[in-house]
Amino acid sequence: MYDRIREKLSILADAAKYDVSCSSSGGNRKNDNKGIGDSSASGICHTYTEDGRCVSLLKILLTNHCVYDCAFCVSRKSNDVKRAAFTVDEVVELTMSFYRRNYIEGLFLSSGIFKNADFTMERLVRIAKRLRLEERFNGYIHLKTIPGASQELLTEAGLYADRMSINLEMPTEMGLKLLAPEKSHDDVKMPLGFIKDTIAKFKDEKKTGLIKSIPKFVPAGQSTQMVIGATPETDMEIMYSADEYYKNFSLKRVYYSGYIPISHDSRMPVIGSQPPLLRENRLYQTDWLMRFYGFNVKELLNTNNPHLDTDIDPKLSWALRNLEQFPVDINTADYHMILRVPGIGVNSAQKIVQARKFGKLRSDQLKKIGISYNRAKHFIRCADSPIILNEPDAPHLKSIILTESSSKYLKVPQNQLSLF
Repeated sequence: MYDRIREKLSILADAAKYDVSCSSSGGNRKNDNKGIGDSSASGICHTYTEDGRCVSLLKILLTNHCVYDCAFCVSRKSNDVKRAAFTVDEVVELTMSFYRRNYIEGLFLSSGIFKNADFTMERLVRIAKRLRLEERFNGYIHLKTIPGASQELLTEAGLYADRMSINLEMPTEMGLKLLAPEKSHDDVKMPLGFIKDTIAKFKDEKKTGLIKSIPKFVPAGQSTQMVIGATPETDMEIMYSADEYYKNFSLKRVYYSGYIPISHDSRMPVIGSQPPLLRENRLYQTDWLMRFYGFNVKELLNTNNPHLDTDIDPKLSWALRNLEQFPVDINTADYHMILRVPGIGVNSAQKIVQARKFGKLRSDQLKKIGISYNRAKHFIRCADSPIILNEPDAPHLKSIILTESSSKYLKVPQNQLSLF
């Protein structure tokens, strides 16, 4: 019996590794001193909590049996791989056993779809319900939303899960139809919209104060994932799609998963080609600029610039295209403009705004604050900045900055990007 469970764990943990949307940031479920675990006190994959701590989750599929035949998925029904399925009892026992041994701080549970959506979702809900009510487990639980599952099951799942997510799969409908003609983005939008509305409903009920105790409903919100590089979308199409889902469904995160070739399908990159790690990194940087730096996606990507630069980050790329907005006077510019300076992050910008209240800032003070001065110096002026008569143009400035810095990602061959 033990050997069989271990074999299932090996198969279903390996099948789950392609899903990257397992961050536990945003979880705030408290332990009431009568249960086990605490999703806010800590958050066997490594992930990060909202405050930056690295924690471990048991990341598995309930089953890798699936009724769909998505060309990009290792669990597609036509793929000749070992199949396995956990029972509800087995997942509950594994989670509690691993937690008690201090191996994990929570559970990330996804699944292939076997029989139908409700049949699969009902088992995911039963696992979360048993962990919460019978085992008194208060650790982090992330459940996958199964497209097509009933609203009743989604509502029940939201009462026990900290976060729920549903994979968009491909960034565009056209890309999805190319590799998974049975699926549609509408199947993703409906549950995303329902859970968003239900979260809002629970929050409104809490504000009224008429009900003494309102249960938590998906307190860490929703997320989604896109596979990048399997279909020929531009970076502009990818980020415009992400921007739409952020705005329409109040998502906490959109994850970008570089496609790892797993089949000999002529529609996709061949086995052996490198996953697009650099492109994935640039997409995450763009996502960060949109969420934390006040950039509109159209400023970063548009018809004139549909692809992100590979040799420089998106913030520097934007600055070089908009040199008329620089240099920025650190001692007088507003916070939002300081945020747009390459080499200055959110924390550093906040420190600058606070520090200049006590006097004009000089270059040595900016270095102590923690900005990347060698990069930022080309775009700022401070109290002791030298007067420069002839400002370099964008190509020359880019060359100077690249000479002064290096990127680990440029050493990775990007064979996959050249296929389209």
